[in-house]
Amino acid sequence: MSEPILSLTVEAGHGRTFEVKAGQFLTITDVEGQQAADFVAVAAVDKSEKLSPTHTRRQLRSLFFAVGDALYSSHGRPLLRVIEDTVGVHDANVPACDDTRFTVDFNVTGHRNCLDNMHAGLALHGLSPFDVPEPFNLFQNGPVTPDRRMQVTDPTSRPGDHITFEVLDDLLCAVSSCPQDIIPGNGLRVTDIAISIHDADPSARAAV
Repeated sequence: MSEPILSLTVEAGHGRTFEVKAGQFLTITDVEGQQAADFVAVAAVDKSEKLSPTHTRRQLRSLFFAVGDALYSSHGRPLLRVIEDTVGVHDANVPACDDTRFTVDFNVTGHRNCLDNMHAGLALHGLSPFDVPEPFNLFQNGPVTPDRRMQVTDPTSRPGDHITFEVLDDLLCAVSSCPQDIIPGNGLRVTDIAISIHDADPSARAAV
């Protein structure tokens, strides 16, 4: 398999912002396992068009997504398609943790959080905190319980588990290695997330 055209490390509890182009392939990897990664994107041409869990759920008629499914924008357009997924357990329902999550729910001030992590880079492109889309929480384990409640528990992902998307439009993306270390959600141990961008399907090359 050839080298990726770009590789990034999202350090534990921090965020990274990057761009991808239509026709590329984006792989997000849980380096050590049991680490959730909040993922957002906006269209590069019109940043008011956001990757949208809400619109994706409507299009898929499902709370969850799988290999072969597209992830849709707030304009109803497919922006990414899942082509490989070694874990198969992700969340598209829970908002990003923010400052109030820690100050109100846990009485902890100044804690790193996913919203601030993602906004830090997106702000350089003119986005306000209110412009940051609701996330797809990759590797996050958010089952619906038999009594129809949402639950967040530790991910099932193991070291090296990853998800690969085919990029369908030029996008500005942000990823946060979720800093939650107070309740289950990351195995109570925050670790790195890896990002790689390829110019051809990396799973297809690996199978040759």
